[in-house]
Amino acid sequence: MAANWMRRTLVAAACASAALLTACGSSSVESAISPDRFVIFGDGLADQGQLGTSYSVNDGSINNWTAQFASRYDVKTTASSKGGTNYAYGNARISATPDVVGNANTPTVVKQVDTFLASNKITNDDIFVVSAGVSDVIANTNAFLNGTITEEQLKANVVQAGADLAVQVRRLNSAGAKHIVVTGTYDLSRSPWAKAINKEALLSSLSIALNNKLKIDLTDNLTGKQVMYIDVAYEVNLFEGSPGSFGFTNSDKPVCNSVDTGAGIGIGTNEINSALCTTSTVNDVNYNRYVFADKIYLSPEANRRLGDYARDIIINQW
Repeated sequence: MAANWMRRTLVAAACASAALLTACGSSSVESAISPDRFVIFGDGLADQGQLGTSYSVNDGSINNWTAQFASRYDVKTTASSKGGTNYAYGNARISATPDVVGNANTPTVVKQVDTFLASNKITNDDIFVVSAGVSDVIANTNAFLNGTITEEQLKANVVQAGADLAVQVRRLNSAGAKHIVVTGTYDLSRSPWAKAINKEALLSSLSIALNNKLKIDLTDNLTGKQVMYIDVAYEVNLFEGSPGSFGFTNSDKPVCNSVDTGAGIGIGTNEINSALCTTSTVNDVNYNRYVFADKIYLSPEANRRLGDYARDIIINQW
């Protein structure tokens, strides 16, 4: 469990990145909305254990940012495979199949939204979270590095992924969702994977391209109060670039050593897969002082920080 010294919120940083925020108060501000339910769609960054575990250190704590976000409203979320309303699925892409590891059965974000809308009614007190893009950037980067697509196609595919994600947000809004939190990918150039393959500049440009297209296509929606964009790239950049400011001591290396001989998280075989990671497979008992669990996904504490950040951004709007 994270120590108390880790539980600080940098409100000034949150304010600085909130383009839609008109004012910023402390985390003690009461929200005007009292949501009864969080409904979540996305990829591994939001997956709360569809196959039993999350992409983090699985230590029994809240180790996923969407779960932390919901918990700040006293709402408990669970994976849809366990009867809950978190439909996010590890390795899922936004609209393309197969997923980032070649599995055609993994539900895309489009399919996740299909499944929810087919059998559920939206209420005014629901908060929706749409969080994806990580798997799409990885999949397209792999295709480019393997020589199956050109650099021009790579960039076009990533931009299209951002456009496709915006379509799903507008779709939910049109269906009656009045409180939608949307994120794209964090800046994957900050990941240990980017450094390992020496492609920081490429991954930075791709992450920015996807997120920018998402925001551009949601311009009309974002001018109101029904859709809020949360800049996860900004926040993870802070964790990685200034770890000590957040109580982290390592932002360069994964804390897990849970090697997956299979396809894992989409960056190759025999790579660390945090979905296999527990307190028995960490390199440091102080794992919450690390930013990354594996070469892509975050530690439990970094996830909790991200969830707190999301709540601090939206609280003055809703």
